[in-house]
Amino acid sequence: MANNLNKTMQERNMQKMSVQGKIGQVAYMTLTYVFLLLMALIVLFPFYWMLISSVKPLEEYRLSVPTFWPQTLLLSNYVDAFTTANLGRLFLNTMIVGIVSTLLSLVITILTAFAFARLQFKGKELLFAALLGTMMIPGELFTITNYLTVTTFGWMNTYTVLIVPFLVSVFYIYLLRQNFLQIPNELYLAAKVDGTSDFKYLWKVMVPLALPTLISITILKMMGAWNSYIWPRLVANDEAHRMITNGLRNAFTDTTGDVNYPVQMAAVALVSFPLFLVFVFLRKYIMSGVSRSGIKG
Repeated sequence: MANNLNKTMQERNMQKMSVQGKIGQVAYMTLTYVFLLLMALIVLFPFYWMLISSVKPLEEYRLSVPTFWPQTLLLSNYVDAFTTANLGRLFLNTMIVGIVSTLLSLVITILTAFAFARLQFKGKELLFAALLGTMMIPGELFTITNYLTVTTFGWMNTYTVLIVPFLVSVFYIYLLRQNFLQIPNELYLAAKVDGTSDFKYLWKVMVPLALPTLISITILKMMGAWNSYIWPRLVANDEAHRMITNGLRNAFTDTTGDVNYPVQMAAVALVSFPLFLVFVFLRKYIMSGVSRSGIKG
């Protein structure tokens, strides 16, 4: 009988511990979701404020007590933003620079990554280590030397100055090289035995296998060109070559220095919309490309 009593007590203790464990798990999950919800609200609130500000009249925007929902919806702000800032020209300039720089950068990145991943030549590891070392230098330090170089070449206020200086990205080369290294070297040796050229092997085998990483590089490069601000403002801030980020800077300031913030917010919303679509529909390619790059050295 004593054994049965002890067994019953043990079962009750186990049930009690199980209930306590479930309660603790529910509390942990609840706190986790509350924390994530709070962080999401903090991140999303600026976007919400941008959208509601873009449809407010200027008088409502300047109220001492802000309104968290527009009293008057003024959708004409988007039309005014497109015409005032000449967004059509700004979009065209940005697309030209983004597409051309992305295509040329892909060619350079693919060839360089293939050379470091498969070809054998003296000083390869030392050269690659030197390239990786440049990643430790802040990009702002290159601004002065690049500015002096493009001034000497006479590239100011041209598309060339917006495209050429940043065609080479050591990070993209490293990312793609790591992906290429995951492809078995036996495929390359077998292709060489069959008389396949390096370029044909690269195009027919390695590029298709590394397509997720290449898509990621393409997306990141286009987003970088779309968001660039400091360099275009320094070297090509004329009307014919102005990028979209610079075009929004002073387009909505009148002669007295007043800024039409609702119209400016509408322009920012229009500019942010393509990036939002890229993130929503292509985020899985970015994550897939980065994850497949691996850490193989």
